[in-house]
Formats: sequence, C-alpha cells, structure tokens
Amino acid sequence: MQLGMIGLGRMGNGMTERLREHDHDVRTYDPNVESRTAASLAELKSQLDAPRAFWMMIPAGKITEDTFQELLSLADQGDTIVDGGNSNFHDSQRRYREAQAKGLNFIDAGISGGIWGLKVGFCTMVGGDVEPVARLEPVFKALAPPDGYAHVGPSGAGHFTKMVHNGIEYGLMQSYAEGFEILEHSEFGLDLHEIAGIWRYGSVVRSWLLELLVDAFEQHGGKLEDIAPYVEDSGEGRWTIFEAIAENVPAPVISASLFARFSSRDELNFAAKVSAALRNQFGGHAVKASGKS
Repeated sequence: MQLGMIGLGRMGNGMTERLREHDHDVRTYDPNVESRTAASLAELKSQLDAPRAFWMMIPAGKITEDTFQELLSLADQGDTIVDGGNSNFHDSQRRYREAQAKGLNFIDAGISGGIWGLKVGFCTMVGGDVEPVARLEPVFKALAPPDGYAHVGPSGAGHFTKMVHNGIEYGLMQSYAEGFEILEHSEFGLDLHEIAGIWRYGSVVRSWLLELLVDAFEQHGGKLEDIAPYVEDSGEGRWTIFEAIAENVPAPVISASLFARFSSRDELNFAAKVSAALRNQFGGHAVKASGKS
C-alpha cells in the first residue's frame, strides 16, 4: 500500500522502515532530514496516487496544526490525513470536522512503542470512520505486533485511548521510581541492578518497563549517577487528569505521579522551605542552611 509519511524523527523513521519491510510503498517528507523523498508537501502529494494517505508523525501543537492546515489546502476529495502524534483528542475531533467539510477523511492514531517499535512493533489505537480505517488497515496491521492493533472507536477515540495509556504509564513509572528509592536508602547496601534483574522472572511486578530499567542500570554503571533527577512531561498525563476531573473519576495515582514530575524540576523547592520554616517556628526543629546569603 502507498503512504506519505510526514516526519522522520525517532518514531516516524522507525515506522517508515517497518512499513517498507512489510512491502508498503512509503514516500517521505521532513525538511530536516536528508533521506526524504520529497522536498515539500506539494511534492509529496505528486508522488502519491489517489486516493492518497498522508500520515503526520510530528510533535503535537503548532507544527501539527500548521501541517494539517496545509494538507487541507493541498489534498483532494477522498484523500485521508492520519495524525499519529500525541495530539489532544479534542483537537483531533475538530480536525475531523474540518476535514469532513472539505471532503477529506481524518484518522487519529495513538501509537506506542518508542524506539523499540521498529523491532517489536508499534501498538496502534485508531479512531475514525469505518471506511477509511478499513482501507488503511493493512498499514495499521503492518505497524503493530500480532494482536497489537484495534480500531477503538470514532473520531478522537484513538488519541483519547493513547492519552489514558500514557497517564497509566506515568503511574507505573512513578511506582517503580519510589520503590527503588526506598531500596536505595535502606541499610542493606542492596544491588538495585541485581534486584531489578530477578524481578523480571516470576515476580508479579515484572513488566517491559522493568526490563528497560535493567537496561538503564547496565548502561549507566548500575547506579544511574550520571542521570539528572529531572523528569519532563509531554502533556498526556495532564490531559488524562483533566478528563478524570471532567468525568468525576478519581485518579489519585496518576495525579500524584504528575506532581512528582513537577517536583523533580524544582531545584529550589519553596514549598519545602515553607514546611521547614514552620517546623522551626512551632517546634524549634532545626533548619539546614541553603548555602546562599
């Protein structure tokens, strides 16, 4: 099947290679990559047979919106635009309506797999109308491992599902992080690399994330000492919490995991200063000097 891939970053490049390995004809556009087949979206269009399929694999936000609007003006009736990035599902629903108004199809595809997807496959969660999804199903199935693809619902459902997936990921990662911090501070001098290793086999907490943690220990000398304690977030955890609030669904673990990421970025944690000052005021508890006058 023929496809135009827009964006050849870590995910887009791996997806392009995987599709080509499954004998799909993938033409590419990325202004920052030499290996593209097209130098513009217009040229990419000229390389594709109608009805065309354009796949955006670029960061959510302005660049996705700008690319989508350019495709709206370029594409012909019956063409399909797929957004495989981590866009907010509300934006995807709006883009679906805008595409429909011009006789175009729009599909939102939640993609999970990271840099390992080329080798093991990308879990693929698709939202959109039945006909265009069915037409592109060979592409979705080629990207995914066996049983790793589903048409999860109408427009927006793919990105909504991926959003919640990433919210769960936040909670899982934070749970491992806290557990290993407790192990690290224990009196026993534990070998965390070894413990993570044995937990992969037979333990009820075994998972792919744990396997990746073992790899991280191996790559960083067993102690992770060269990694700064700073954890970024890309938005999906926040969106998951917003939707939990809107639906009156309690999500304390995901919420706490997001706040822990915020805390990791605050080298001068003013809240901790307030708590320390109050303990000193009401109980005479000692405070540590900051080293700054």
